[in-house]
Amino acid sequence: MRSVLTKNDFHCPNGSYLLSHSVGRPFKSLAENVQNSFYGPWEGRGAEPWGAWLDAISDFRSELATLFSGDIRDFCPQINLSSSLTKLVQSHERLARKPTILMSEYDFPSMGFVLDRAPLDGATIKYIPEERDITDPNVWQEYLCSGIDLVFVSHVYSNTGQKAPVSHIINQARELNIISVVDVAQSAGVINVNLNELRPDFLIGSCVKWLCGGPGAGYLWVNPDILSECQPKDVGWFSHENPFEFDLHDFRYHDSALRFWGGTPSVTPYAIASHSIRQFNKANVHHVIKHNDDLVDYLINQIGDVVISPHEVERRSGTAIISLDHNPNLLESLKSNHIWVDQRSLGLRVSPHIYNTKQDIDLFVKHCMEVR
Repeated sequence: MRSVLTKNDFHCPNGSYLLSHSVGRPFKSLAENVQNSFYGPWEGRGAEPWGAWLDAISDFRSELATLFSGDIRDFCPQINLSSSLTKLVQSHERLARKPTILMSEYDFPSMGFVLDRAPLDGATIKYIPEERDITDPNVWQEYLCSGIDLVFVSHVYSNTGQKAPVSHIINQARELNIISVVDVAQSAGVINVNLNELRPDFLIGSCVKWLCGGPGAGYLWVNPDILSECQPKDVGWFSHENPFEFDLHDFRYHDSALRFWGGTPSVTPYAIASHSIRQFNKANVHHVIKHNDDLVDYLINQIGDVVISPHEVERRSGTAIISLDHNPNLLESLKSNHIWVDQRSLGLRVSPHIYNTKQDIDLFVKHCMEVR
């Protein structure tokens, strides 16, 4: 039986919290769960906690597999997206010498920093310019061509509220034998991601935003069709086929995505995130997606003339970008009225989640129109 999530299930501040593109709100049930899965095994006298701790990380991978319609073996815990991207680009022989990489100028800077600074001998990065419409499959088709070794795609662009046509991009990349990497940091939990259908070569993400799982619980998904071609350089004992073999002279890659894992892992972030993802899985993430769509539609119906992010569902993300006449005091005025949004170069970012209602949108709209 599916559970129904409401605002009462979360710790939310007073007012209208519309910042889920940045940090999702924690579940009220989280503290008890972390006590049971992390502190409890540690506090037990004479008990070895690692068995329970590793079970918590396994639960994290299992919940990811459910969320993304994937296989637990193909998921590897990571600290963050930058670490994931660094590890995967260094693992493939094709990228070792003079690779050509395609990405958008709207990609999150951290991803660009990795691709620019990773020790890839003679790498060339080609950018789709900001003025091009990255929601248009034809734009991607124009830039995807023979000679590209890897394409990096943000499923959602955090500063523009746009959604990339990932299925089209992945299919074209596959036809041209281009390695595909998809970043779902801004889409996981609010836009459907089905790995049985998408099948990129790599997928990276985190849990701090729409999944309400806090920082530190990143993940890397590796397509099993490319796994045998990957030989990670940044390894540790948990990258080993048998971490508890303890033979210094015999390293063998794990036969799953865990070969990307590394050394002794953190535990608490994954205990937190596994609980949060489990709650969304129980409630059916499609219910969350529809709720967000309804509230974004409601916002567009009221002030669509200042919503500069895409209005069409197939092109937009879970975040609406609001561009009002320049008012340097607007953001602080919103905060002082307990309306929580943030601002980037194109405008205010507004992201309704399952714990938001039409009343939250009404308060935001009312205040913006008064200031306007």
